[in-house]
Amino acid sequence: MIEDIKAINKNDPAAGGILFLLYPGFWAITVHRYISHPLYWMGNKIRNPFHKGIFSFFALLFAQLSRFITQIEIHPGAKIGKGLFIDHGNGVVIGETAVIGDNCVIFHGVTIGGTGNHTGKRHPTIGNKVFIGTGATILGPVTIADNVKIGAQSVIVMHNVPANATVIGSPARIVKLNGIKTDLPLKRTDYKKDEKKITMQVWKKTYPAYKCCNG
Repeated sequence: MIEDIKAINKNDPAAGGILFLLYPGFWAITVHRYISHPLYWMGNKIRNPFHKGIFSFFALLFAQLSRFITQIEIHPGAKIGKGLFIDHGNGVVIGETAVIGDNCVIFHGVTIGGTGNHTGKRHPTIGNKVFIGTGATILGPVTIADNVKIGAQSVIVMHNVPANATVIGSPARIVKLNGIKTDLPLKRTDYKKDEKKITMQVWKKTYPAYKCCNG
């Protein structure tokens, strides 16, 4: 929680003091970290279908209550690193198997979702210190590497973004890489459409240090 408060004060010049309490993004992340995600995580550890269903129900219930109040939808299964700043927040959607690294910034209207064509790990993996501009759409089990900037209204579907890149457009293209201006297409992810055995075990190998309620 402390890192999330620091992220607000760092990224928004209008913030300060206890004003973080008025940020919908702060509350959406807090409910996710300390209520809905832990319930979801504990439910996955339970084999009894009835008890598992109870945990899943309440995980989704709190997530939906948070969505109703903040207009930010974070699925209880999403993994979120420390220091996430969601500015404004309206219309942000983060899918179940999404992974978001540390110290990222997400503006309103952003969708981090799936294509509907995959099972298992079907949502994006976002690296550390990634900036995602207003209305950007990122779909599929893609990888957005560290220190990436994604421009407003950019669309990324089934394409990876390399580290230290700035991308804009629909479809998005690389306009800056390692500080040098360029104009390059994105590389399509090598995820196989018919690969149905991507499980939580593979997911955890991507982020081996992850623990419940990280951040």
